[in-house]
Amino acid sequence: MLRPDLLPDHLAERVTTHSAAGMAAGAGEFVLYWMRTAVRAHENPALDTALALSRTLQRPVFVYHALSERYPYAADRHHTFILEGARDVEAECAARGIGYAFHLERPGHRQPALRQLAERACLVITETMPVPPLDWLTDSLADQAPCPVWSVDTACVVPMPLVDKAHTRAFAFRDDTANIRRERLRRPWPEVTPAHPPFVPAALPYEPVVLATADIPALVAQCEIDHGVGPVPHTRGGSRAGYARWDEFTRSGRLDRYAAKRNDATIDGVSRMSAYFHYGMVSALRVARECAALAGDGPAKYLDELLVWRELAYAFCYWHASPTTLEGIPAWARETLATHERDHRDVLSWERLARGKTGDALWDATQQSLVRHGELHNNVRMTWGKALPLWSENAEQALERLVDLNHRYALDGRDPASYGGLLWCLGQFDRPFTPPVRVLGTVRPRPTSEHRKRLDLQAYRRRVERPAMPSAPSVLVVGAGVSGLACARTLTDHGFSVTVLEKGRGVGGRLSTRREGAWRFDHGAPLMHFGDARTRRFVQSWEQDGYLAALGDAHTGRGAMSTWPKHLAADLTVKTGVQVQQLVQGQHAGARWQVQDQHGVTHTADVLVLAIPAPQAVALLGGAPPSALMALQEVRMAPCWSTMVVFDAPPPVRLTEQLRAGELTWADERVARCVAMTALPGRPTADAWVAQASATWSRAQLERAAEEICAEVTPVLCAHLETAGTVLHAASHRWRYARTEQGVDSPCLWSATQGVGACGDFAMAFPQAASDLERAWLSGVAMAGRILGG
Repeated sequence: MLRPDLLPDHLAERVTTHSAAGMAAGAGEFVLYWMRTAVRAHENPALDTALALSRTLQRPVFVYHALSERYPYAADRHHTFILEGARDVEAECAARGIGYAFHLERPGHRQPALRQLAERACLVITETMPVPPLDWLTDSLADQAPCPVWSVDTACVVPMPLVDKAHTRAFAFRDDTANIRRERLRRPWPEVTPAHPPFVPAALPYEPVVLATADIPALVAQCEIDHGVGPVPHTRGGSRAGYARWDEFTRSGRLDRYAAKRNDATIDGVSRMSAYFHYGMVSALRVARECAALAGDGPAKYLDELLVWRELAYAFCYWHASPTTLEGIPAWARETLATHERDHRDVLSWERLARGKTGDALWDATQQSLVRHGELHNNVRMTWGKALPLWSENAEQALERLVDLNHRYALDGRDPASYGGLLWCLGQFDRPFTPPVRVLGTVRPRPTSEHRKRLDLQAYRRRVERPAMPSAPSVLVVGAGVSGLACARTLTDHGFSVTVLEKGRGVGGRLSTRREGAWRFDHGAPLMHFGDARTRRFVQSWEQDGYLAALGDAHTGRGAMSTWPKHLAADLTVKTGVQVQQLVQGQHAGARWQVQDQHGVTHTADVLVLAIPAPQAVALLGGAPPSALMALQEVRMAPCWSTMVVFDAPPPVRLTEQLRAGELTWADERVARCVAMTALPGRPTADAWVAQASATWSRAQLERAAEEICAEVTPVLCAHLETAGTVLHAASHRWRYARTEQGVDSPCLWSATQGVGACGDFAMAFPQAASDLERAWLSGVAMAGRILGG
């Protein structure tokens, strides 16, 4: 029977068994090390446990390292950091003679490889990570695998299994674990020598990515993840980058000054190592030993943060039954928050919070630090977190938002140390404070107004508002439809300089609202549908803030369809009435692209994005578009004639009762789809309708005059509506490029070498998208992701 006590003591004390106690090792081919949160091949207790048992079981070790699209808050930021770290691991394993093969989940590469490998293994080793989803995934694998599954603490100097309980105060944890900590800090880490040659199983159930030569931005772009959270170029993933940062911190003398300078968020007073600890790219054991060997208040304070506050959170999550919920905060905190649940609060939408648009200057700056730099100075993080309950409906929603905003943007998010800090904002690891205050009750308050008194806000803003990319390119976006606005907005939120050029009088493209005298018509896309999980949080925010209204399973702009694109453009530099006539690539005033408009004005930028219908983009690019954009020539778009009619009386009640989300459909191609403007929220009371013809009919009538179309369609609409009312107004509009009939199986098109890309609803790589408009949004965000990827 396989037991942890067969291991050396320094490894045995770190093991948690997830299979039945004493379960026999399987008759498999190899020991499988499932690498997740110790992304290193040195001072790695899980790897060394696998190597030690490999010798006992006389089976080779294989390191399976994978990156899923489905983990919570999967985004370009986390993906890039992990892949950069994996590149170092690949090289380290090769140097140590250990078999390693990386699996990147993406379209065409979504095999259940872990389960298939576990069926061939005699033992599975992974890291102990006592927060969801990794703890759930470990237990799930243990329930299914035919061999034992063990996890090993790779994160803490004091192994989590030795702590024995979930401490709720730092001083008690510090005292109770002092002897173990002191003894472990004296131990050098004895690495285990592999007993077998490098081993990779035959017939792997996936195609490994060779990271040494991989194009990481291109790989990330293929994954179905959130492309709106960009990488952080100044914080590269990997052990080499992590140790370089640690060495610079110690050599510069900043570690010596840490105790005195750590609370000033306007200077480089902290190590900024938490992302490397979170992903295990740097060994906390090694850093702790090096720090313990130094004298002074700075190293002592750093050790207290690293080994007490951080490991307190890890041990708490390990021993507590529900450490990531409100059950994880003390009873007194839950009670006081519940007592004050009815206190007045200004509930803000997720989008206002995420984009740092609350109006509180300090809080908005902290959120910009998260969005742009993927990090938040610990001293302001506490103030940031304490504000969220004031803008949330209740403590449960406050915790959801704390987790969402931290885990989505922070490179160090999603581990026990994160939960320790987030739960502290709601009373964990703390005591009651009196007198009670609004919303928080006796939970310790930390108002931004008080924090501003001890912080140079302007200096802090200069620090966090700069883009993470050292020389962020200027960007020109041609087209202010949904795709162009999504791209420009995402880049602007990351600190890029972006200008949008739009030929029309307003923004929105097909979502524009047309005024005809006293009447208004949403004559392009009166209704839209959303289905992709990546848009859900935005849609909920747009509803809450009054830009969209739900209508059955559809959505429409509140008051007018143009309300939504106007909101998207609110923080952007948009120049309307600008018709692009010519594109010239080449250096001009330090920029790669020159764009000349109809007035002879030249606009320049480093990067050009074409967010216009594909045929128009092809025409602008001329006869020889960049090879990466050649697929635009394959796109086929369908036209649509829209006819706008106002009657002085409504149709029979029988017909109005048949309206579904304000829409009627008929087999007649001239009025294939008909939307009642009066059925949409906030529209005029006049009986106004928009009838849209089928693509087939519209194509056949494409070059006819609008007046002729109107004269033919209006009586047809009257007949179908069975209205006896008088026509007060009628007009038709031709949308030459209304819908995509044949698109491109890509999220967007991008040439990094030439700095030009294209996005729009032609992008068909979004299987969950419910409409052309949602594809356009996702494509615009993906386009921004390619630019942010460098």
